[in-house]
Amino acid sequence: MAAILSLQKVEKFEIEKYKAPKDIQSLSKTHVPFTGSPQKHPLDPEQIIVVPDPYNCTSPYLEFSKNDITHVEKLANIVNLEGETVTMARIWVKKGSIAIQCTPFQVTSL
Repeated sequence: MAAILSLQKVEKFEIEKYKAPKDIQSLSKTHVPFTGSPQKHPLDPEQIIVVPDPYNCTSPYLEFSKNDITHVEKLANIVNLEGETVTMARIWVKKGSIAIQCTPFQVTSL
């Protein structure tokens, strides 16, 4: 496994809007929704990163396998004061899938 030596800027991950499932109730029995800004994984093309709060520098991010994502809903974009927009989506992931949640923190002395 290669170590990442410095932070890397990740390109925006374009998604296609899918038709809504006919029955959200049945989808929610087998899947869990996650909302955030989808990004391409910098190292693994089979993974996707979802940032729930993209303008918060201490926000955790989530990593999912593309194979575990069944449905994607495009949501309204978020715009900051500088006019930069971030694409937001609701991603439906199969229950029981293995995912990674990473939380950034500042290292301080104890």
